[in-house]
Amino acid sequence: MNRAQLGAALRALRQASGKEAKAVARGALMSPSKLSKIENAKLAPSAADVERILVSIGVSDEIKVEYTEAARTAGTETTEWRLLKRVGVHKGQQEVKALEAQMSTLRMFQPALVPGLLQIPEYIRAVLQRHDLSAETLARTISGRLERQAIVYDGSKSLRFIITEPVLRWRIVPPPVMAAQLDRIASISRLANVDIRVVPLNVRQHDMANHSFAIRDNRMVTVETVHAEVLVTDPRDVDVYVRKFNGFERVALVGDDMRSLVEGIRDDFLREQETD
Repeated sequence: MNRAQLGAALRALRQASGKEAKAVARGALMSPSKLSKIENAKLAPSAADVERILVSIGVSDEIKVEYTEAARTAGTETTEWRLLKRVGVHKGQQEVKALEAQMSTLRMFQPALVPGLLQIPEYIRAVLQRHDLSAETLARTISGRLERQAIVYDGSKSLRFIITEPVLRWRIVPPPVMAAQLDRIASISRLANVDIRVVPLNVRQHDMANHSFAIRDNRMVTVETVHAEVLVTDPRDVDVYVRKFNGFERVALVGDDMRSLVEGIRDDFLREQETD
């Protein structure tokens, strides 16, 4: 059930109950305009919104369960990478830049790659070349990602990154380039508005680093899977990712301890270059 179908179903249930929109909105602790936007698919309701509306209408428990679960499903959107590629990967960079301009806090967990906002150009190119892009699209996408990185120096934004130690060792690019990439991570970590943490391999873990995800202002989460990007907006689901991020944050190295680990791995790459 998509947003339009859910809104239409809620409107039909309200009308069938004989209750006026103002009365249902009041009982659901929301404004009549918000209820109208939900019913007309102009606003995506959270599962909590839907539950309050249904309680105000006075439906059975079975219907409440059915429609609150539908709201949670409607709060998750999936965009396949093949479709994004068809539209233009560089346009995806523009959309993310717009999201980042509106947010105040970004929390990103990355167990596989250096986060895009921290990547140097050579690393960006190596990552994007996996997608068999045309030379023009590749150049425009690299340029778009580099433009996004200006947000790192925006003191009004709070940027919090957690990466796992294997990210620092994964050979996406040759050793000297990896050394330069690690230098950038250490350098950016000194900015007042940026918090970069590394989950070390020598610390016992109680959670799994399943996949990367980014949380923006506790409002939405983007999850990267092998075949698609998933957008999560239901507050209960967003909270699952917040708790996961907080758990890894507690065991990750930060500040001088983090930089000591990063710089030690960087020095290993530099020594490897010297012996080649």
